[in-house]
Amino acid sequence: MRKNGLQVAIDGPASAGKSTVAKRVAKQFHYIYCDTGAMYRAITLQAIRQGVSFDDVDEIGKIVHASKITFEPSDDGQKVFIDGKEITEAIRQEDVTNSVSAVAAIGEVRKQLSAQQQEIAKDGGIVMDGRDIGTAVLPDAEVKIFLIASVAERAQRRYKENIQKGINTPLDELQLEIEARDYKDSHRKISPLTKAKDAVEIDTTSLSIDQVVSKIADVINKTLK
Repeated sequence: MRKNGLQVAIDGPASAGKSTVAKRVAKQFHYIYCDTGAMYRAITLQAIRQGVSFDDVDEIGKIVHASKITFEPSDDGQKVFIDGKEITEAIRQEDVTNSVSAVAAIGEVRKQLSAQQQEIAKDGGIVMDGRDIGTAVLPDAEVKIFLIASVAERAQRRYKENIQKGINTPLDELQLEIEARDYKDSHRKISPLTKAKDAVEIDTTSLSIDQVVSKIADVINKTLK
């Protein structure tokens, strides 16, 4: 085991419940939580704010080199900052959500952010969620989880989240967006969304958050023994 505990990698498609569950698991085991999706969203937001086209790979590469992404714990989980400015809510807006797959497919972005994520996780005691954590970022993680859920269930979850934030996107539109995101994430050339061979798959469609956390905790506890 590493100095501070295990590396726990949680992967899965959009709105499978990764972040919510990962935060709870990290809290239960007193591990650090790293939301890798927030890092890709931060770079996407910077590109939007700077008016950089998502096709302009060189300019987006410059953004990722020049930007410093940091996290701070908060009562709600964590706050996200880029270059010292808080962007916790801004990175969850629809324009970022619908564009992050394009940015995440850029090789230089993945290379730089993966290196940062590996540095964060090197001593263990970490729960990291994303699309390629168990396959590319932390291939030697002691615990790998792959969460899945039906598209209909994931669209319903996103719809409820959006309503709470005052965003009123029709449910059928969200379902189409999630299907499109799944396709982009699983078909990109660099580090596509795929389940690691040694990952434990958990279908969260009919499970509560508590039940999913419990299942992952069981896997971690068995590994710790």
